[in-house]
Amino acid sequence: MSKLKAKEYKRFEDIKHIRDDGSEFWSARELAPALEYNKWENFQKVIKRAMIACENSGHVIEGDFPEVRKIVSAGATNKPIKDYELTRYACYLIVQNGDPRKAVIALGQTYFAIQTYRQEVADHFNELDEDRRRLVVRGDIKQWNQLLAETAHDAGVITNEEFAIFQNAGYMGLYGGMDVDDIHKKKNLAVGQKILDYMGSTELIANLFRISQTEEKLRKDEIKGAKEATSTHYKVGKEVRGAIEKIGGTMPEDLPTPEKSIQQVEKEQLARLQAKAKAGKLMLDE
Repeated sequence: MSKLKAKEYKRFEDIKHIRDDGSEFWSARELAPALEYNKWENFQKVIKRAMIACENSGHVIEGDFPEVRKIVSAGATNKPIKDYELTRYACYLIVQNGDPRKAVIALGQTYFAIQTYRQEVADHFNELDEDRRRLVVRGDIKQWNQLLAETAHDAGVITNEEFAIFQNAGYMGLYGGMDVDDIHKKKNLAVGQKILDYMGSTELIANLFRISQTEEKLRKDEIKGAKEATSTHYKVGKEVRGAIEKIGGTMPEDLPTPEKSIQQVEKEQLARLQAKAKAGKLMLDE
């Protein structure tokens, strides 16, 4: 680990707590400012999404997000506030669901070990229904798209126009020449609707493989220049398409488009969690 990385990771190490039994946890109230969330209300929304991901991965929410009460000074009086003693896995899920525009979120994803905990999800994936599978894979894609954007930038994909061409190339390789606009039309989506939010789990997995393998190839082969990076993305997409064809799978453009968006599925699961909270099993208020 470089000295720079070690220094950056110190923000997470400094707020790590060790219990008497040796187990570690992070206070949600301390993690929020470390991830540059100034308002607890905004961070609470991220925690709720992370709880959905936790349940989808086969974990017990109360085990990774145990609630505690803390006493803080409020003027002349003391006031109890809610906090969570977060496991490392809970922190991983929180940074996975955080604001991708924050550079510190990417730092947190690395610190809380993306690769290590990816298997936590994979172990339970086959037990999930289709909607939950979509949520899990879409969450992974958000991570990898961010990593791919950073790696592509390092390779020389700098301007917005270059990045749009770069992104289209990957889709064209995977979708037999169809670009983002073509796929959007094929799915009959309205303006503003994202194609990744209207993919089933099988189609999402194909795209996840395209994205993750392109990121790895750009980095390992030390690709330089926007043109070469774009060509690499196209070739990887085409290789993934070839693999699907070889095993007799359905081409991604021929897979059905789900009626519900990822946002709708997430909203339904959040409503279910809130109903569970009202029953006294979880406390999602404040």
